[in-house]
Amino acid sequence: MNRDTLYAVFIEELVNVAPDLDAGSINGDDQLQDDLELDSMDVLNLVAALHDRLGIDIPEDDYVQIETPAKAADYLAARCK
Repeated sequence: MNRDTLYAVFIEELVNVAPDLDAGSINGDDQLQDDLELDSMDVLNLVAALHDRLGIDIPEDDYVQIETPAKAADYLAARCK
């Protein structure tokens, strides 16, 4: 999968975890917890959803690398090679 596809997958799963978010209003640099107001359980659910959909394990130490949609797309693209 390319980065753009992974970005779209991340946004889809993000909105599935936090259905009150509007996918069209999410910017690539929005912080999951600070800007989009996800709590720690939402982040865990997002990580689990990404694992289920992409088969990628995201260790807790790497959560900082998925703190924005743009950073997450880069991280996932590097892991999906």
